[in-house]
Amino acid sequence: MTQELIVIGGGAAGMMAALSAAKKGTRVTLLERNPKLGRKLYITGKGRCNLTNDCTVEEALASVPRNSRFLFSAMTRFPPRAVMAYFENLGIPLKTERGNRVFPVSDKAADVIDALFFALRRAGVSIVEDRAVAIEVKDGKVQGVKGEHGGYSCKAVILATGGASYPLTGSTGDGYGFAEAMGHTIVSPKASLVALNSPDGDCAAMQGLSLRNVAIQVKGRKGKALYKDQGELLFTHFGLSGPLILSASAHMRDFGKEQYSVVIDLKPALDEQKLDQRLLREFGDNPNRDFGNLLGELVPRLMIPVLIRRTGIPSNTKANSVTKVHRRRLLEELKGFTVPVDGTRPVTEAIITSGGVKVGEIDPHTMASRKVEGLFFAGELIDVDAYTGGFNLQIAWCTGRAAGEGAAEYCV
Repeated sequence: MTQELIVIGGGAAGMMAALSAAKKGTRVTLLERNPKLGRKLYITGKGRCNLTNDCTVEEALASVPRNSRFLFSAMTRFPPRAVMAYFENLGIPLKTERGNRVFPVSDKAADVIDALFFALRRAGVSIVEDRAVAIEVKDGKVQGVKGEHGGYSCKAVILATGGASYPLTGSTGDGYGFAEAMGHTIVSPKASLVALNSPDGDCAAMQGLSLRNVAIQVKGRKGKALYKDQGELLFTHFGLSGPLILSASAHMRDFGKEQYSVVIDLKPALDEQKLDQRLLREFGDNPNRDFGNLLGELVPRLMIPVLIRRTGIPSNTKANSVTKVHRRRLLEELKGFTVPVDGTRPVTEAIITSGGVKVGEIDPHTMASRKVEGLFFAGELIDVDAYTGGFNLQIAWCTGRAAGEGAAEYCV
């Protein structure tokens, strides 16, 4: 039996696209290669599913560093508040946390996936476990989809296969090949929201050390601050990771041309003057203690040898022998601990892929291809990506809805 619409990919964007098209009365088949839908959703927000960000459309678009103007129509028609209402209507109570991040009250991504799955069932969407291997096109129009287990005739196809991040969830970049085979331009996929590599051996020396409530600045070759934030980071054997670093990575897109460094303020609650007063007090109250021992009052144990090396102050120097010059060196390290960065971890370790189908080849209102009739795109496959905080799922929901509604109108 001919299906009017086939959605390839059962992630966030694909499920939303299928539901939106079915609501318009379109007969929909959803092809998903995994036995379960939404595998990548299970790991978003550390398994809690950061659904969206409770902010205005303007604020959401400001958190999209690439091609935000392309998203204006889709985001305006399905803004964050509408997304929140949508999921609450599906029976998922929501809560808003730091940074306006929105989560299910249950803190369970599985609840979101189950709600979408049962909504698809109620909407009459046919869910088929199969991997698409080709899209059949004749005379510039979509004719059907060839899968590993069979063929599917259709009038339209929505490609929602995700990017190339987390391939174990099914995001293996298949969609890029399909789009390219049909004449679309693919902006080379790169890792975004990803841990960073550093040539500095101090990171490996502090492997496993997590720092909370620190502030960072990302600086370029000329010393200009490209990004600032406060939160948590982690030192690893390869460099830096943790929530702060994942967000910062989205601002580092030109490793071939630029030299980046992450400058860490270990004591953001104290300005230089107040921190210097604290150092004077620590040294004055403990004149006969060794410098290395006193550092334990200021920084975690793993950081002590690193600071001794960086400041050049011998560990056994008595506090009453620490000079003003020594104290200044320590102050500079505590307020500006600098880690050079020379690249990101592989795209397979990234949360999000930057790059994808060129937005100029897609109608921003309907997500329709400008190259092939009956072809639509949704989600991470498109060359748009955002910072952390629920913005990337917001993109998935709004482009999914736009594609679903656009495809349904095309199928009429």
